[in-house]
Amino acid sequence: MRVLTGIQSSGDLHIGNYFGSIKQMIDSQGKGEVFAFIANYHAMTSIHDGERLASLTMQAAIDFLALGMDPQKSTFWVQSDVKEVLELYWALSAFTPMGLLERGHSYKDKTARGIASTHNLFSYPVLMAADILLFNSDIIPVGKDQIQHVEMARDIATKFNNMHGDIFVIPEHRVDDNVATVPGIDGQKMSKSYGNTINIFGEEKKQLKTIKKIVTEAIPLEDPKEYEECNVYNIAKLFLNESEQKELQERYKRGGEGHGHFKLYLHDLIWEYFGPYREKREYFENNQDEVRDILAFGASKARNVAMPIIEKVRQATGIKY
Repeated sequence: MRVLTGIQSSGDLHIGNYFGSIKQMIDSQGKGEVFAFIANYHAMTSIHDGERLASLTMQAAIDFLALGMDPQKSTFWVQSDVKEVLELYWALSAFTPMGLLERGHSYKDKTARGIASTHNLFSYPVLMAADILLFNSDIIPVGKDQIQHVEMARDIATKFNNMHGDIFVIPEHRVDDNVATVPGIDGQKMSKSYGNTINIFGEEKKQLKTIKKIVTEAIPLEDPKEYEECNVYNIAKLFLNESEQKELQERYKRGGEGHGHFKLYLHDLIWEYFGPYREKREYFENNQDEVRDILAFGASKARNVAMPIIEKVRQATGIKY
């Protein structure tokens, strides 16, 4: 079973990235084939400064390795280092109805929020389909907001296979229902595009300042508080086992503590949880040539898988003559 995931190099990794897909991917290592890539082509939908994109790509690689990516157990590369994905993207475009893309929830949501409507944003699902299909991926761990994109990849692959034979594996999405949508500090889905994230790495004071901005209800200190719809609780529970969640719920019910206390508790949870990863990150930050070697090794492994598939596509579509 081959599991594939990608993370955009469009900014600091946040806990939504981690619980939405990275943790699932890391936990899958040793249980099957794990393919993970830094989606720097996708990041071009929001980043147009080349120097910044290059810097963020290296930053994302360092973060992945710090969080437990093992290049010996997994295939780990930068999207642009396997350029056959762009060739497949174009071939798949011929099998992608405009209506399919026009129904894209993510595209409509982002443009409604004021993000510029561009071709690469509109055709994002086709490139994502190429990412998935080029490596005959079986399972795609995603948050709820990305399920539709995996379904689009299935539709496109089925259309292609119906015309040219069973070239592509039809992928399945996998969602951890407990973390299907990680809330941001405003209660909406945590996303760099929405500016509501809590970063994994960075300065402690800056992280605490962000956590203090989490939207909560104004309730007197002594009164009991609801935890089910509390943004602080719904982020904190990601880091807690069942008994720890119940203990926190009792604190909400008792009263005597304000949301400010729970925000400080959340900060301590996050800071302690990612402590060991910060140490690993410092090592890779100081050894970037080693990171480049790891990425080159991963790109070579990824290309070895991609080439037989792209060759079949070339034969089927008449590009190879």
